[in-house]
Amino acid sequence: MNAMHIHILGVCGTFMGGLAALAREAGHRVTGCDSGVYPPMSDQLRALGIELIEGYSADQLGLKPDMFVVGNVVSRARLADGTPRYPLMEAILEAGLPYTSGPQWLSDHVLHAPGQSRHVLAIAGTHGKTTTTAMLSWVLEHAGLKPGFLIGGVPLNFGVSARLGSLAPSQSRPLFVIEADEYDTAFFDKRSKFVHYRPRTAVLNNLEFDHADIFPDLAAIERQFHHLVRTVPASGRLVVNAEQDSLQRVLDLGHWSEVAGFGNAPHAAWQMRGEPSDFEVLHQGAVKGRVQWALGGVHNQMNALAAVIAADHVGVAVSDACQALSSFENVRRRMEVRGHVGTGTQAITVYDDFAHHPTAIRTTVDGLRRQVGTARILAVFEPRSNTMKLGAMKSQLPWSLEQADLAFCHTTGLDWDAAEALSSMGARASTAGDVDSLVAQVKAAARPGDHVLCMSNGGFGGVHGKLLQALKGIASA
Repeated sequence: MNAMHIHILGVCGTFMGGLAALAREAGHRVTGCDSGVYPPMSDQLRALGIELIEGYSADQLGLKPDMFVVGNVVSRARLADGTPRYPLMEAILEAGLPYTSGPQWLSDHVLHAPGQSRHVLAIAGTHGKTTTTAMLSWVLEHAGLKPGFLIGGVPLNFGVSARLGSLAPSQSRPLFVIEADEYDTAFFDKRSKFVHYRPRTAVLNNLEFDHADIFPDLAAIERQFHHLVRTVPASGRLVVNAEQDSLQRVLDLGHWSEVAGFGNAPHAAWQMRGEPSDFEVLHQGAVKGRVQWALGGVHNQMNALAAVIAADHVGVAVSDACQALSSFENVRRRMEVRGHVGTGTQAITVYDDFAHHPTAIRTTVDGLRRQVGTARILAVFEPRSNTMKLGAMKSQLPWSLEQADLAFCHTTGLDWDAAEALSSMGARASTAGDVDSLVAQVKAAARPGDHVLCMSNGGFGGVHGKLLQALKGIASA
């Protein structure tokens, strides 16, 4: 491998930051820029010796890298005064310098580098990509297979979001597990990121409408998923949620690999039996393993089943995979307990979760409900994703919050009326235009023993710490 210097535009994003870490581990010189260079990614990257530059100034051409790697945050957009939002990109284009997208660079130099192609296990789906990728990586690690991975979060079992891995004696190729996002690749490549990965094992975990900013309808996303299916070789395996009509439509467009259907649909070859915290894995009706762990929620049962089947494709016995999952510690910001106020049964617990799509919100609340029984759940959330900001799914919010006792919505940045969207919930739902007002609402409603579930795909204005501080008086009263 010839070392090169790459300069990454948008380096603090989860994917691009992981790519930077992989490139550095592979021996390349890595520099990068971003707008508002921010932790924790900035701290992680600097610790790896990666030089970070604030902003996208054109004078960064002076770094003279071998390749500019462009994140999908970059565009040809102009500011109100007509100047480019990303002057460095404009300068690259004017000078005719070499540039590529993050997924393309990853494929060319890591996943399928000449002479050292990896067996890629790609996890796709509207929900659960990060968690399932972490689960599968841990199962393979537990089995001694030394996988590489790139995960859109920090799995607690590893403490890092990306690593190259190495070749295990039992494998003909090194294994690499990747979170396979359907979002577009770059401003100059509107295909989904995952078409670049060319997996031999592909998990299609679920498929719903999302990313309303780039996809007009569900059929458009299904077409992108079929592009992924087209890249899997005949010896590969498609691990497909058999409960979803959308994924069946994807398969109906054509497939050329083994299909391992999973879920509780009658025709699924792989099924699960039992509660989310203690269940059996069945293949063709025969029990192959049992998962007993601390995670809750039917969605995590499905994630686990997908990970077990994917691991089976590379030789991990189902019983061993199930045993590995018993020591899986989840991913930061997936039902992560941020703190307790008070003690015993009177303690108020504050959680942090990444859920932002209505289905994800519903499954997250349902998972917590199964854990806490009849205790009160206060759902605190912000519709922050591009899809939610556009209001494309606002009508589903009351459905997503059905099992919460109270709901509190942060409305900053919305151009639709959240109070109206939640009106069917009556007095159970409240809205606030800023985080401090939201915290005050929760404090006024909270009681000892409550479970406060915060859901957002962003930092949420530090709401977790503010709530823990504000609720101290409630639990001690």
